[in-house]
Amino acid sequence: MGVFAILSSTMSKTLLNPFAAALGTPTVWSGFVGAASTIPGILVSLPASSLSDIYGRKKFLLVSGFVFASAPFLYLFISTWWQLILVRFYHGFATAIFIPVAEASMAEMYPSQRGERISLFTSATYVGRSIAPFLGGYILFSTASTSDPLYNYHVMYLAVAAAGLAAFIMALLFLAQRKPPVAAASRNRDNLRRMYAGWGALAKNRAVLAVSFVQASLYYSFGIVDYFLSGYLKDTLHFDFFSTAAVSGSIIVLALFVRAYMGRVSDRTGRRTPIIVGLLVCSAPLIMLPYTSDLRIILLLSLTYGFGFATATASTCPLMTELAPSQFVGTSTGFLDTMMDVGQTIGPIIGGFILGTTLGYVGLFLSPTLVLLSACLVFALSGAANRKNQLR
Repeated sequence: MGVFAILSSTMSKTLLNPFAAALGTPTVWSGFVGAASTIPGILVSLPASSLSDIYGRKKFLLVSGFVFASAPFLYLFISTWWQLILVRFYHGFATAIFIPVAEASMAEMYPSQRGERISLFTSATYVGRSIAPFLGGYILFSTASTSDPLYNYHVMYLAVAAAGLAAFIMALLFLAQRKPPVAAASRNRDNLRRMYAGWGALAKNRAVLAVSFVQASLYYSFGIVDYFLSGYLKDTLHFDFFSTAAVSGSIIVLALFVRAYMGRVSDRTGRRTPIIVGLLVCSAPLIMLPYTSDLRIILLLSLTYGFGFATATASTCPLMTELAPSQFVGTSTGFLDTMMDVGQTIGPIIGGFILGTTLGYVGLFLSPTLVLLSACLVFALSGAANRKNQLR
């Protein structure tokens, strides 16, 4: 399910920046187009994952599957840029629910191998992420000769719909193979009270907040790279669709192989070192991006960024689940994913404003570097990796 779901969602934004430009999106609003799909994560990731602690994971996976299947068809009816923002907002509910609930399932099933198993699940989703830029870029490249510029994107979003439907079918099959959860109606009030208590405990814990800041910073940088890199390569460096998608896809392709291995490493050696090393490694290449137009160098910089990003994120989720007691595993992954979406939402919005100033792309790619280095310092001083199960 993860492969098809993330293939669908990633392909929908592979070349979102050029699609927004083709619709005549004002520059100041371009960041909102990129951030619209991450706003639902701020709104529903934590409640959905917390409620899955109480009512089971299956219902929420089915809801997310329905959104994955239905949202892509709405792109076919878009004619103005503000409609794109609305469709992206709706589409964002799919990933916002799916990822934290699935991560909580992995953490519950493999308590002593959380780093490896969560990373293996994430690597499976990276298969979809890896295919998406190349498939989306190829579709746009092969249909670029048509006289209607929006036709190219409509063909791509039909492919997005096919992958989304496949994810929904997988959700139905998954649910059909499991018995429904034990009825909890008589305990609803106590369960909800416990859920709110879990939220409060997480929000007051310094170790949790340090890991959350790291996650938000990582996805602040990823939000900027994911949305603006394609526009920079295509519009400023004049790369073709396929070369642009290849550079963007290289980040995920490398992460596909790195993350599972680094998750296993963190199970054996601890979470602290991979997170600090990852933050340092993925901060450096971004400064150099605006100063080269060589495809080979840009590809190397993208691979370096992808390695650092995968190294750090392989440890953040398992560490978060270790900081929380077993009854709040879903709450902890939802809290972390909410912080992830905060970063990924703020990134494109701030990036859009920076891009509109005289700083241009130099300032745009410098911004995440400074944020990542700040997160590295905060995490190193917090001692978060040395404190586990603090929320009893």
